[in-house]
Amino acid sequence: MSGKPSIPKERRIPTRKEAVVFRAKSALLQARRFLRDRASSKVARFSAAEGLKDVPVIARSITPLWTEAEPQERALVAGKIQNLRIAIGFVDGVEVPAGEIFSFWRHVGRATRRRGFVEGRELREGCIIPNIGGGLCQISNALFDVAAQAGFEIVERHRHTQIVAGSLAESGRDATVFWNYVDLRFRSASPFRISARMDSENLTVEIRGEKVETKTLHQINGSNAKPEHIGSCATCQVDDCHRVVTRSETKNFGSAAWLVDEYSPEFDDYVQRERSAYDLLCIPIDGKRFRKGNYAWNAGGFLTVKQSLFVTLLRSYRSRRLAAQGAARQKNLLAMYEALAESYARRLTFDTLHITVHQNLLPYLWKSGHLGGRTFDVLMTALPMAELQGRLDLAARSHPQSETLGDFRADAELVFAEAEALNHARKIITPHSDIASYFGDRAEKIDWRMPEAGRLEAKAVNEKPVVVFPSSTVGRKGCYELREAIRGLNLKLIILGPSVEGAEFWEGFEVERGGDDWLSRADLVVLPAFVEHRPRRLLAAAGAGIPVIASAACGVSNVPGVHVLKSPENAELYGAIRSTLRIDQPPRI
Repeated sequence: MSGKPSIPKERRIPTRKEAVVFRAKSALLQARRFLRDRASSKVARFSAAEGLKDVPVIARSITPLWTEAEPQERALVAGKIQNLRIAIGFVDGVEVPAGEIFSFWRHVGRATRRRGFVEGRELREGCIIPNIGGGLCQISNALFDVAAQAGFEIVERHRHTQIVAGSLAESGRDATVFWNYVDLRFRSASPFRISARMDSENLTVEIRGEKVETKTLHQINGSNAKPEHIGSCATCQVDDCHRVVTRSETKNFGSAAWLVDEYSPEFDDYVQRERSAYDLLCIPIDGKRFRKGNYAWNAGGFLTVKQSLFVTLLRSYRSRRLAAQGAARQKNLLAMYEALAESYARRLTFDTLHITVHQNLLPYLWKSGHLGGRTFDVLMTALPMAELQGRLDLAARSHPQSETLGDFRADAELVFAEAEALNHARKIITPHSDIASYFGDRAEKIDWRMPEAGRLEAKAVNEKPVVVFPSSTVGRKGCYELREAIRGLNLKLIILGPSVEGAEFWEGFEVERGGDDWLSRADLVVLPAFVEHRPRRLLAAAGAGIPVIASAACGVSNVPGVHVLKSPENAELYGAIRSTLRIDQPPRI
């Protein structure tokens, strides 16, 4: 019995001579198409635009990214998905005027390594082989499918010569492409918009515009055809084929990437617990080496660690030139988040299949398509922007005199991108009890890391009760609510920051600015905030045995020693302060 693997009778091994002839013919056809397109003004490249963004969807195609391929082909499928990520960037949002021709290759361009394309699955001469740009037929298939559904005129379309299981070719709704002479081209009598996106499982392509009643559907044939046996270089054991391809596999195929920003001890512990030895860690800067505590991530145990030094230094420089509060500072923060996200994205490889990302980077990675075809988790200590801004709007209506509660709102497109990305996230990791409650079963609640200092050995004895407001005097931290709650009470207030709401805000109260000894002087710490992302001072007070009153928005509901307000309303807050300090004064009516 021969030791060579058997080959199906219908499958013939291509010869070297046939390959040379194929390449020569392709070169001639590519040259001819190039010259024809140069001489013609009929096929143009159109840009992404917003004019038809709200027009109804008239056609949609949804196809799976991860088909039932052999395990050995997973790297080729991951390569295909990477190629789709790049191609989507050239067609998503493109708006084509009435009567103009959309050309696949005119928009996507040639697939080369220099442009970021990698080896993916390509069907050629009866075999699936690894080739740069392989897999782009999935998006050309989808584009033909939606164009046909919309009734557009199909100017050029080529069917696959063989049918791969799970592809649109099984229903005759496919269109193969091969640079540059095998193209997909279509047009409509009305303007239309193409949108394309990927989540972790599917490629979705849509057309917005006006459906045209034409007879283009007659071009779709071969419906319900059966898939054929197709060999693959990833699994083929035939060693006398001239196209034998030895594709190197990386040991860390399918590993994870951790994209983090400002240091958090809770998230640092989580990353170290969950990482593998083959993972990638992207950090702004090596905080331990450069003695930057806000970036002091533990980088040990990773296969690769990448920094974004230039973006981090630029962010620091710009931040120092801006005020501590205000719209200008917030806009700068968002711009720097986007720059950091793009810097990290360039470090990702096609075979990174899972990402854990800091919330502030999430919407930018989602908008740019880098999360498509990957699963991802989100590290969160802030509510989603839509919810956050809704709460600030509510507070602003209660305190219209505040100059800070309505000073900044993120762009609607960014808010939508974050909401869409969070909806597709696998899970939310957070120590923040309010955020965990918001996401329910999808949240993985981790513990706050309590300060190591412990209880105070020497506690000051105050002549009158001392209440600490552990924040700047700014509306979103509940300063208006606190001011009304302590009005008329015989106590001293220590604030830990500037009075952004105005120099006269605390007029009539006994107030002083706190220093490093605020914890030893405090009898009570109060923060009735509408928004609080970093409750470190509350944790420090609770850990030292100082009573704490905080709103649910502070996210410390599970911390011992913290009285959580059901709402920051004055009556409940006033009562909680009197009860905690044992102030014997008549209750308010």
